[in-house]
Formats: sequence, C-alpha cells, structure tokens
Amino acid sequence: MSKDDQIAFESALFMRAAAVETQLRRILDARPLTSEIARPERLMAAMRHGVLNGGKRLRPFLVMESAALFSADNDAALRIAAALECVHCYSLIHDDLPAMDDDDLRRGQPTVHKAFDEATAILAGDALLTLAFDIIADEATALPTDRRAALVLALARAAGAGGMVGGQTLDLEAERKRPDEAGIITLQAMKTGALIRFACEAGAIVAGAPTADRERLAEFGSAIGLAFQLADDLLDLTADAKQMGKATNKDAAAGKATLAALHGPDWARGQLHGLIEQAHTLLEPYGEQADMLKAAATFVATRNS
Repeated sequence: MSKDDQIAFESALFMRAAAVETQLRRILDARPLTSEIARPERLMAAMRHGVLNGGKRLRPFLVMESAALFSADNDAALRIAAALECVHCYSLIHDDLPAMDDDDLRRGQPTVHKAFDEATAILAGDALLTLAFDIIADEATALPTDRRAALVLALARAAGAGGMVGGQTLDLEAERKRPDEAGIITLQAMKTGALIRFACEAGAIVAGAPTADRERLAEFGSAIGLAFQLADDLLDLTADAKQMGKATNKDAAAGKATLAALHGPDWARGQLHGLIEQAHTLLEPYGEQADMLKAAATFVATRNS
C-alpha cells in the first residue's frame, strides 16, 4: 500500500468509526425505547464503557464499505454496522472475564468487570447481544423485511454455537488439549473469522445484491478473518502490552496453540502476504470501487496493534 493509499484508508476508517460511535451513543441513550420499562443506570454505564472506548471499528467499517460497493442505503448500513459492533463488544466483555481470558485491560482501559464488577459485566454483555438483534429488526433500519430477516439469521449463525461462541468454546478446550493444525484453523474461523465474514457479507445483504456477490464478499471476509487472527497471534508473540493496549504472550502462557506459534513468525508473515493477494483477487470484478476494501485487507494483515 502506498503512503497516499494508507492515508486515504486511515481517513476513511476514522470517519466510519466516528459515524458508528455517534450512532452507538444514540442507541445507548438512557431513555427507554417503546415497550421498554426502564434502562438501569449502572447497566447502561457498563454497556457504554464496553462499547464507547475507542477501537478501530474494523467490523463496522467492513459492513459499510461492502454496502457502498453496491450503492446501498448508508443509514441502513450504519445501523447494521452498529448492531455488529454491539455483538463484537459483548464478546470482548465476556472474553475478558476471569472465567475466560481474565484480562484487566481492553483498549488501554480497565475491562468492564474491573471498572464495575463481574455480574454487571455479564449482564452488560447479555444486553448488548440482545440489543444487536433489536437494532436490525427495528423498522428504523429502513430495509425490506426480508433483508432484515436475512441479516438477523446471518448474524445469529455467525455469533452463535456454530460461529463465534462455538469458537470460544474450542479455544477454552485448547487450553487442556492442544488441537492439530486443522483444529486451530476451525477454531479461528469460528472465534474470529465468523463475525468478519458476516461484516463483509452483510453489506451485500443490505444492498439486496445477487447471491453470487454475497458469496464472493463472504469468501473475501473469510480470507481477511483468517488474516486478522494470524496477525493477532503474530502480535501476541512479538508485540508488547503498551503497543497492544492489552496483555500479550497470553496464548503461550495458557498453553494455547496458534498457527504463528506452531510455524513461527516468518511463516506467519508469508501466509499473511498470500492472504492479502487472495483477498485482492476476490475483489477484482469491482474495480476501483473496491479500493477501500482492498486497503482494509492489507491493513488487517500488516497492522501493528
């Protein structure tokens, strides 16, 4: 990626993140919605702490850019992006709990269970997960009913037992019994890759794009999902906690197997290069319209935090 391309991508990422942040602040307002009874102050504060704490907002960016590829409605794409970020942040809140990865820092700030307490952190995560489907199903997401239903189904499959949650389960089991290489790939495709795959496919669903485009964007999402986890594992081996904004070397300390640890940093860097090429090739039919998604693939594989 040239310096000018990198600047353009970082600017677009920042602008998308700011738009999503504004949307999430509105969604996490203290005022109850129609048919809600009340929004407890402490619960809402914990939800905001877990969501409104910076972050690159990569998954929302992918939703919005994949939707823009087909000239989809920007406001609807923004709401789907916010819904996905609620699911992602819920997973981080729960992932940080003592019973899971037991982390004290997230994005350079105290994790939710440290800033509040464990029970509140669990409930904040539960509420964010539920809220995500509320956002998609709400008529305020101005899409035809069949598209909203398709998005609910796709996100449920990506986030549930056959996706992210199942992957987290396999990750915990990996502390007791090291998986082989195929097992690691399955684990990572579920734990990390499933939501990234959804993010890319979701834009095509929002736009009502043909099935072939939806499948192509999903395949692109799978490639960069694998790249994201591989880069994350590489950083866990080579970066420090200050650089990452969270603890590092935790996988090795917990006895978890990763592809980067299994094959070494040089192999991981080579694989990341190949995944960038694969992702770019998948986007070739869309020409210059896909430049930001191509830049996102490069960023995912070469990031340093």
